[in-house]
Amino acid sequence: MSGGLSIRDVVARTGVEAATLRMWEQRHGFPVPERLPSGHRRYSENDIELICGVVRDRELGLELRAAIEKATRAAESSARPIDEASVYAGLRRERPDLSPYLLPKRVLVAISHAIEDECGAGGYNAVLIGSFQRERFYRHAEARWRDLTASAECAVVLADFPEVRFPDNAPVEVPIDRSDPIGREWSLVCDAPDFTALLSAWERPGQDDVADSERTFEMVWSVEPELVRDGARVAGAIVERCAPGAVPGLADLLGAPAEPHQPPIALLVGLANRMVAYVGGANALPVPHSSAAD
Repeated sequence: MSGGLSIRDVVARTGVEAATLRMWEQRHGFPVPERLPSGHRRYSENDIELICGVVRDRELGLELRAAIEKATRAAESSARPIDEASVYAGLRRERPDLSPYLLPKRVLVAISHAIEDECGAGGYNAVLIGSFQRERFYRHAEARWRDLTASAECAVVLADFPEVRFPDNAPVEVPIDRSDPIGREWSLVCDAPDFTALLSAWERPGQDDVADSERTFEMVWSVEPELVRDGARVAGAIVERCAPGAVPGLADLLGAPAEPHQPPIALLVGLANRMVAYVGGANALPVPHSSAAD
């Protein structure tokens, strides 16, 4: 790392005193600067981001050890190659502490609509990725996703499309193999600087004789920026695997660790209110929906 940042540079840019940085390194193994032959420390731009993340989390009330562990986990996640077969599998492996909810499909779709509406209403410059299992499921939601695409930085949908398509004023359509694990998944990722939300669900097998609206999925969801970024990176890797080069720049948009922040209470209340309203009316699903096995 020739030309790295000195500890004086880090102090100037983060506001963290040199003695504090040395104490963090000694007690917590963070940050991990390069050492020159002279013994002087040299830091990277990524170190700056991680240190600033710890400072922000401390200001939000997180204990120092927890803030450092969070920053270290984000750094390891960003550096690790992604080879997950589905967003749900990747999230469960990355965060085994997540507790999945067992929900019928009608509730799952209702929650998806609530997240989509909150994302669209805010006009967020988001990376949007949706996994719809079947093309006909997406076609029913296509008008909604065209509206969402208008304010998005990037929008991509995955389903059993016959080919990659780049329709005007609409998400990029990326085909998946119906036998692929992503073929049993219903996922939605909204990753924006001011709003992050993620829903990912896996349809349980053996439900061919179950009414469509009652098919059950194991679902996890979050508005935690770091977790949403993890899910977005997994989804982005699946997009690249299914359609190499179809969405240039997606990996760059999702490459850096998410900036930790506490979503405004008003935003969370708004999202919760949308969910309650949609779930309250989720008694039936439109005709295009059916089993992942169809």
